[in-house]
Amino acid sequence: MNLARRSLLGTGLASFAAPAIAQTPARCAGPLYLTIDTGWSREAEQIAEVLRRRGVRATLFIAHEPTFRGDRSLSDGWAPFWRARAAEGHVFASHTWRHWYFAGDPAPGRVTFRSRRNEGQEVLDQPALCAELARPIEALRRMVPEATVLPLWRAPGGITTPNARAMAAACGLRHQGWTRNGFLGDELDSAANPNSALLRQNLGKIRAGEVLVMHWGVGSRREPFGAIMDDLVAGLLARGFCFETLPQGGISA
Repeated sequence: MNLARRSLLGTGLASFAAPAIAQTPARCAGPLYLTIDTGWSREAEQIAEVLRRRGVRATLFIAHEPTFRGDRSLSDGWAPFWRARAAEGHVFASHTWRHWYFAGDPAPGRVTFRSRRNEGQEVLDQPALCAELARPIEALRRMVPEATVLPLWRAPGGITTPNARAMAAACGLRHQGWTRNGFLGDELDSAANPNSALLRQNLGKIRAGEVLVMHWGVGSRREPFGAIMDDLVAGLLARGFCFETLPQGGISA
């Protein structure tokens, strides 16, 4: 692994990160940390418009995933989207490059990395894991050199192993999950979990300090979650919450 890539994920990465940008209403009942994973990206522009209009800044975990357009989320065609998000004050972190899943620790300093789209599996050693986590940030930097990047990462599905966490820490990255009430439900089947129910549940259960997780669109969901994004954000703001990007050290979840 070359030193340039290692420095991207090590102490050098922290130097790219700016202080969290917070929305500050007159009275803040406590912070919320909205995080968005790439996903299928079908509602990306719709969700981004809501965040822009409501003044919400989020932490964006990026991976090179297939999108509804037939390309992938870190393809060159998405550069204008990511540039716009950086200009709006959103910050970024790694969600792995291939969006495969961690599936076990076969030996010390090794972790199994497996596709759920029948693309195969690999056993990653330390340099290979650092490279997997660095690659989406390298792609982002080529498109958006000015992007603020945090020394955090998120495993696909939030599924980690002891080796994955320890090896990523050796790359300079801390794993960031989400809190118990932070799962917004956009991956759930919409027949069993319609938008109206998700909106009601989320507005009722979310408390100050939650790390919220959602996507720019999930292909398997027939009722797009983005359709309730404005109502959800408006409802949380009405409860007095303020939205902040994650701090460099992350939030315990």
